[in-house]
Amino acid sequence: MAEASRVFNSSLLPNFRPLQNTLSTKPHTATFRRHSINCSVSTTDGARVAATGPIPWGCEIDSLENASALQKWLSESGLPDQKMSIQRVNVGERGLVALKNVRKGEKLLFVPPSLVISAESEWSCPEAGEVLKRNSVPDWPLIATYLISEASLMKSSRWNNYISALPRQPYSLLYWTREELDRYLEASEIRERAIERITNVVGTYNDLSIRVFSKHPELFPEEVFNIETFKWSFGILFSRLVRLPSMDGKVALVPWADMLNHNCEVETFLDYDKASQGVVFTTDRAYQPGEQVFISYGKKSNGELLLSYGFVPKEGSNPSDSVELLLSLKKSDKCYKEKLEALKKHGLRASQCFPIQVTGWPLELKAFAYLAVSPPSLSNQFDEMAAAASNKSTAKKDLNYPDIEEEALQFILDSCETSISKYNKFLQASGSMDLDVTSPKQLNRRVFLKQLAVDLCTSERRILFRSQYILRRRLRDLRSGELRALKLFRGFGKLFK
Repeated sequence: MAEASRVFNSSLLPNFRPLQNTLSTKPHTATFRRHSINCSVSTTDGARVAATGPIPWGCEIDSLENASALQKWLSESGLPDQKMSIQRVNVGERGLVALKNVRKGEKLLFVPPSLVISAESEWSCPEAGEVLKRNSVPDWPLIATYLISEASLMKSSRWNNYISALPRQPYSLLYWTREELDRYLEASEIRERAIERITNVVGTYNDLSIRVFSKHPELFPEEVFNIETFKWSFGILFSRLVRLPSMDGKVALVPWADMLNHNCEVETFLDYDKASQGVVFTTDRAYQPGEQVFISYGKKSNGELLLSYGFVPKEGSNPSDSVELLLSLKKSDKCYKEKLEALKKHGLRASQCFPIQVTGWPLELKAFAYLAVSPPSLSNQFDEMAAAASNKSTAKKDLNYPDIEEEALQFILDSCETSISKYNKFLQASGSMDLDVTSPKQLNRRVFLKQLAVDLCTSERRILFRSQYILRRRLRDLRSGELRALKLFRGFGKLFK
């Protein structure tokens, strides 16, 4: 089956560019005034449910209270009889568990398009949807706004049973404070990714607020459409949105299917099946009654899984795991300006991160290292190296500069060991990390976040240790080979004398 993994790349957000002056992370103050809503929808009190404090819809992340209502509503709405049911599970709090024997290669789910939420879904408040589309709002923020709009209508929305079964606070780094990110992820480069994602979400909300919401307060009251509800809706999208290749890459929320949890060893993905006219997945293994059924969220590192889904797989269990290694030009380099110009030309910075796996590292990393250690005599090759480091080179990617091979490997090793020292410092300090807070609930949260951070840092440091070993061995072999060549050369010299 074609890959249709859950998508969460924050590069999808800047399509709706935040304005220059709207990147403040200060939330808009929610007011308590009531608005009349010009929509053909009736609610119990004639207005939307406000979300000025905690999100008033959804449920606890491990709750099954709304699961039966969700399954009943889905069945009544066209979902065929299922071989799975929502149950509490050991992996993921809630998941889909097999009720009957499931064969390898069997198609499951068959969720019809009418039960899929996408940018084309019909709004309970049509005027709101029309305003967003007139302003050319892209799919991600459009679906996020749609979800808030439908959630605030509660039982008046056709999606009430689905939204009621969604977590009130999704597992997501969007809910980590800046202090928590700095404290628990100080050693990992995923911290910068998390900060960037939060900035994108806040910037997208602020842009929508200025360009659309403030101009139509009767459709988008601030007590409903605010930064807290957007954090919730984007948390849902990052953790549950799927891309369906057979529907031209459409992104969508697929109720019921999004209850499936991830397993690093599973390779099956969701996609639309034209023959059965529903969203399905084909199992790559058999399941017995009572076993949890899994899909893959994609080949993602432990850091990426933490970023969107709020969990870290067991150390060594994720074959797609990687760690971001930061490489930087030295400002003391005589050719610093020339090298920086070459990097900027190809969209890179003086400091750049590259993914490293247990199995090795990308050619782009080696190209950056070559550039970083190159002497002035190789200035004519700076552009070629920068192009290869950016993966935009039309020439052979596997650059080879034997004269600076040792310096390049040593440069990577130094960067690797600098990173390892950060992980060592954090992991050593984590054992005695002060978690003293007055609220027991807050204490449990801090313990949980710390454990996630320890698990992530342990798995990332493991990859760096492996890279360190390989680099040291290559340098040793390289230097011993040069030493043997030097001795041989000297022997020939004595012979000719």
